[in-house]
Amino acid sequence: METETVPEAVRWRILAVLLLTIFMSLVGVSIVNVALPSIQRALDASLSDIQWVLSGYALTFGVFLVAAGRAGDIMGRSGIFLLGVGIFTLSSLLAGLAPDANWLNAARFVQGIGSGLLNPQGIGMIQQYFRGEERGRAFGYFGTTVGLSVAIGPVLGGVLIKLGGLQLGWRLTFLVNVPFGVLALVLGVLWFPKPLTRKIPRPSNAHARRQQGLRSLDPIGAVILGLAVLATLFPFVESRTSPLTWLLLPLGLVLYYLWVKWEQRYARTGNSPMVDLNIFRTASFTNGTIIMTLYFLGMTSIWVLVALYIQDGNGMSALQSGMFGVPASLLAAYMSHWAGKRVMRYGRIVVIIGLLMAIVGLVLSSAVVILHEIGNLNVWWLMFTLSFIGVAQGLIISPNQALTLADVPLEYAGSSGAIMQTGQRIGTSVGIAVITAAVFASLGLSSWTTATTVGFGTISLVVLVALWVAVRDWRDRARSDPTEPG
Repeated sequence: METETVPEAVRWRILAVLLLTIFMSLVGVSIVNVALPSIQRALDASLSDIQWVLSGYALTFGVFLVAAGRAGDIMGRSGIFLLGVGIFTLSSLLAGLAPDANWLNAARFVQGIGSGLLNPQGIGMIQQYFRGEERGRAFGYFGTTVGLSVAIGPVLGGVLIKLGGLQLGWRLTFLVNVPFGVLALVLGVLWFPKPLTRKIPRPSNAHARRQQGLRSLDPIGAVILGLAVLATLFPFVESRTSPLTWLLLPLGLVLYYLWVKWEQRYARTGNSPMVDLNIFRTASFTNGTIIMTLYFLGMTSIWVLVALYIQDGNGMSALQSGMFGVPASLLAAYMSHWAGKRVMRYGRIVVIIGLLMAIVGLVLSSAVVILHEIGNLNVWWLMFTLSFIGVAQGLIISPNQALTLADVPLEYAGSSGAIMQTGQRIGTSVGIAVITAAVFASLGLSSWTTATTVGFGTISLVVLVALWVAVRDWRDRARSDPTEPG
């Protein structure tokens, strides 16, 4: 797979802009979780309003990912990236100035669109400008940024809310994105090289070369896939709707089937499809996407479960609850950097070790919860056991991204990365809904100790499936080419 050759200094300046933006967007997400109680009181918002502060963002983010990734592949990634940054920044400003809950939720919908536009471009641009071990390092810095933003977000949110008080504090959690966004826009305009804005070379087929404008983006495929993702996510993010909402799930499956058929037909007619379905014949891409989806299906729920256990099960404050995850987040940041330098040398074995560390962390955390119940261990030992989860995150997320996209053609780097991110979003939404439902069902029959242990056990089963896929992929690659890292 070809990459675009630019001077080394330019490559790292591009990466700096990408990381600044990712930091901004992820801090914005984690801050909102802390700000929800203040938003509810300040705006006199209903529980449904508050849920949509999170759900509206998640829906539009997930729906726009793949279409935005393909748009960047065709029209130029930097332009779509900067458009996404601009939309995210403007919507953050509008959210911070919201006079009521409806205004805030409308701004959050738009903010999700901005994130959906910029995120696949970031991954595509790393693919475009970095190669080999340098690409692994770039993804390692990407993972480090993720870890730091997750660690800093809740703490920064708590500080801003304390400084600003009830009416201003929660607004600052949105407005803090604005200076970061403006800086990213300025640096992007100054530092992104001009070749980044040209179109990716089109297929050699004569008819395909003639496709121009809107048709080249496969708008029908984009609409079908967007509706399929919406039908899949909506029942899980809007948990208090009518039971009839769950009928959207089989509709989503039908829409995915129709999308595949449309993409196949579109390609047969000589057009450039939204997603080259042949990429799923690449084992590293298919297995890596499955691993990432399963990982997010299980592991994202850990921090929701920990927050419930610490606050509702032990009567501790939200700030205290947030502190339990700080060591894990910092270790995730460090291990992402460490693994990024080595993933291209050792391959999928890095991810396998990460999944094993996740299982160790879950088992040890369950032991702490049980021993705390019988009075033999302080609950703060969870800070230590959850640190294994942080190590796992650093060894899994960014290394798996680098390995999954390593063999993907450059002209589909954005849309392929977006497919992987869509899997993450679906896994996150489904996992949180299912695992928290299992926890609350257990809580109705027993104590927080039992319910939390059930939650950790359910997550462990999902991670074991991901581990099985990773080991199978590693063995298959070793058999096909003994000299290649898994």
